[in-house]
Amino acid sequence: MKKATFFTGTFYLNNRQFDIMDPIANTNDCLYGCYILKEKFKKHGIDLSTQDINPPWKSEFIIYNDMPELKDIIPGNYLLLMESKVVYPANWNKEKHKLFKKIFTWDDTLIDNKKYFKINYSHKKTDDLDLDVSKKIKLCVMVNSNKYFRHPLELYTERKKAIEWFEKNHPDDFDLYGFGWDKHLFTGFLRKLNRFQSLCKLLKTNYKTYRGTAEAKKVLPEYKFAICYENARDIPGYITEKIFNCFFSGCVPIYLGAPNITDYIPPETFIDKRNFRTYEELYKFIKNMSDTEYIRYLDAIKNFVLSDKIYPFSAECFAETLIREIVREK
Repeated sequence: MKKATFFTGTFYLNNRQFDIMDPIANTNDCLYGCYILKEKFKKHGIDLSTQDINPPWKSEFIIYNDMPELKDIIPGNYLLLMESKVVYPANWNKEKHKLFKKIFTWDDTLIDNKKYFKINYSHKKTDDLDLDVSKKIKLCVMVNSNKYFRHPLELYTERKKAIEWFEKNHPDDFDLYGFGWDKHLFTGFLRKLNRFQSLCKLLKTNYKTYRGTAEAKKVLPEYKFAICYENARDIPGYITEKIFNCFFSGCVPIYLGAPNITDYIPPETFIDKRNFRTYEELYKFIKNMSDTEYIRYLDAIKNFVLSDKIYPFSAECFAETLIREIVREK
């Protein structure tokens, strides 16, 4: 069997990148696309493994998971551009792009089907949707880690605005989950202070709606709506797992992020935050929504998830696109 390298971060070495049985690494089935990719390559007689198992210099080809350090790049291979310019600016260094034969990304502004090919954040599709409204014990939730990257397009600040508005005005109708909200987050030139856990705990904001950490798919089914903001706004094609976590959990997302979201996802499946000037307007809309109208959202979600329209966001599409563009060259 031929060997190929999937070049990834140290956390995912020893083929952890493909281990869907790992409860820590595979949160919300985030590794399922890579698992399917490995399985499909196997059918073509190719063993795709992480760089500690299949060293790059012994492999037929290399797939880099986001932009590596320059010293690790062997020219003429393949790159996945997944993290946005807000989170990982190194991904968008066009000079480094010249070192790769083909690049796969969600960024609609780059796609030319010659060097840049369209892929999305991939998901494990499910037909088993729990749309039981009687299980919804609360109105609204947010499941996000407490993070911040300085950038004009960042939406971390907007998430905090939503949290603070609900904290002040309707705390009984809102819950917050995620890592890091129980400690202060230093940003900018003070970021190094985040390693002092006792100091971060001392300076924390006491969010009365904070409920601790939890996996999104285990929390979302209990809520009617979820604040679903991407890490960044106004980046065409940047549609991550967040909105799909809501869909698969039978929770209606309140979405903010990709400007062309409706090019890919039907508008009747989510609430577009851009349509509301204030959080007061948004709150009144979701609070006063009738059961009939709410069920229409759930029906639209079900129709989308069970249709062929979701295929571009599936693990199968992710894997088949890479295999088509790589294997046919070998």
